[in-house]
Amino acid sequence: MEETLHRLQTEAETAFTAVSSLVELEEIRVKYLGRKGLLANTMKQLGQAASEDRPRLGQLANAVKQEVESLFFARKEALEVGSLPPKQALDLSLPGRFVPFGKLHPVTQVMEEICAVFEGMGFAVAEGPDVETDHYNFEALNIPAHHPARDMHDTFYVSDSLLLRTHTSTMQARIMEKQEPPLRYIAPGKVYRCDSDITHTPMFHQVEGFLVDRQVSFADLKGVLTLFTNRIFDGDLPLRFRPSFFPFTEPSAEVDIACVICKGAGCRVCKQTGWIEILGAGMIDPEVMKMVGYDSEQFSGFAFGLGVERIAMLKYGIDDIRLYYENDLRFLRQF
Repeated sequence: MEETLHRLQTEAETAFTAVSSLVELEEIRVKYLGRKGLLANTMKQLGQAASEDRPRLGQLANAVKQEVESLFFARKEALEVGSLPPKQALDLSLPGRFVPFGKLHPVTQVMEEICAVFEGMGFAVAEGPDVETDHYNFEALNIPAHHPARDMHDTFYVSDSLLLRTHTSTMQARIMEKQEPPLRYIAPGKVYRCDSDITHTPMFHQVEGFLVDRQVSFADLKGVLTLFTNRIFDGDLPLRFRPSFFPFTEPSAEVDIACVICKGAGCRVCKQTGWIEILGAGMIDPEVMKMVGYDSEQFSGFAFGLGVERIAMLKYGIDDIRLYYENDLRFLRQF
């Protein structure tokens, strides 16, 4: 067998050197290296050799196979280079081909712009898991089991204790229980709710923000959000705070801006009111402070959450949120 392996290596080297085309080269490769080739058939006979000779013959067979493969690839590379047309045959005056380049999705663009605005105000960015525990999504935010506020979220449950997060407010509890004030964070990411119409989708993007320190007031919250809306919409937009309810903030408010699509005249996006909600906000509830071990007598804070798609609709004058996810190039090329 040893003589056979050396003979096959010599024959293969001679054959590969003699071929003059890629077609002939492939025929030689199949003859020696194919699954039913000469080397494969020879290696099948190793089982008939004496047990003390098998390790040595096995190593030799592998070495011969590697050498033949190297001969094949070297000859293939040489033939491929030789098959190219001479350089002088290329017409360098021909115009090049236009290669279109991709751009960020409009939702991603707005997400990054929102984060940049808040980072400019000193907020750090934190990210967390899309699959969240019931504790961080509800319990730690003052929404215990059977609380009616859970009905507001239309939750996708994975199991009794796991779910697709309904808001990025989960990061508020995760960060507060591990760090001491002062804190100033935003948490961008995907969230999931059973809701779908021209202004809602089952999966959308949200940015949660919160600040905790000594002597934080609702006036600080209003100042931060007013500055944010002025920067993100490039102007001094009418802004209003409406009393609302969220289990993890008290007092709570929903923040509206004048509808930029109809200029306050009324349309289907703003439901003929002239105003459109862009986020919810409020002072962090003392119960939430208590759950993470903060002294609500010493520290206070505010939190807010906004939908990125809603902001993008207002910035770009889009009247149907479903356009973001239809992959229509006529729409996406505008951004």
